[in-house]
Amino acid sequence: MITSDRRARLAARVREPRLISAPGIFEMISARIADRMGFDCLYMTGYGVVASYLGLPDAGIATYTDMVNRVSQFAQVVNTAFIADGDTGYGGLLNVQHTVRGYEAAGACGIQLEDQEFPKKCGHMMGRRVIPVEDMVDKVRVAVESRSDPNFLIIARTDARTSHGLDDALRRAERYLRAGADVLFVESPESTDEMRAIGRAFPGVPLVANMVEGGRTPVLSAAELQDIGYRIAIFPAAGFLATAAALAAVYSDLKASGSTVGSKVPLYPFPHMSELMGFGEVAEFDRRHGRGTD
Repeated sequence: MITSDRRARLAARVREPRLISAPGIFEMISARIADRMGFDCLYMTGYGVVASYLGLPDAGIATYTDMVNRVSQFAQVVNTAFIADGDTGYGGLLNVQHTVRGYEAAGACGIQLEDQEFPKKCGHMMGRRVIPVEDMVDKVRVAVESRSDPNFLIIARTDARTSHGLDDALRRAERYLRAGADVLFVESPESTDEMRAIGRAFPGVPLVANMVEGGRTPVLSAAELQDIGYRIAIFPAAGFLATAAALAAVYSDLKASGSTVGSKVPLYPFPHMSELMGFGEVAEFDRRHGRGTD
């Protein structure tokens, strides 16, 4: 399916009241596996991409070039629509224009932009500071004007809750909606009551819930999230937390015994892994074009 079709389908799907659950993809194996699962949408997590690509914290270290290159790689691997974390837009208004155009051209179906000061931090960390609301309103307006495909989603995120309180975060989100954002993302509410207050403040507006296991926001069931009024629930950390747990366990077994014999850690079957990564296509290519090969 070409990217414009994926964007149109996702834009239409976001307008439906039924919840979209989007897993976080952070490198190409996670992208390939998630792409096969039949999700309506995937989420390119900034935390996970920075961790897997650079081995560094999501603290404003990754550049636009780092991230747009990953967007392009994901777009080449997956057929599922995906939304990509665009941090603060990597600078001022001209940078926001460049970022939106770059992410769109690279193949994303939407971009998330946040109102943090630079350098930003992961939305479930303390010490985040936000820019003046008028500056973010300008960023949202520029983002909307910069896209060429009207179905390319502009997701406006506010990080004001942690340092300024929920009321300020709701006021900011209202301004971003009026500036043209397609989807609102009030980051890190700290209770189910606060999540319900967000839903009441924006009835009928597509809202994002950030479900980070161990983060500042309660992780709720799909039914609860949909009842509150959320349209998209992203699970950015589930994949890399599961991966880290599995790696720690299997490497511990290897260190302790010098072998994986006897390890109880589940392993993805090697033939399945080879098929997942495209070795079937390589074999077919060799059959068609190889000379003297089996």
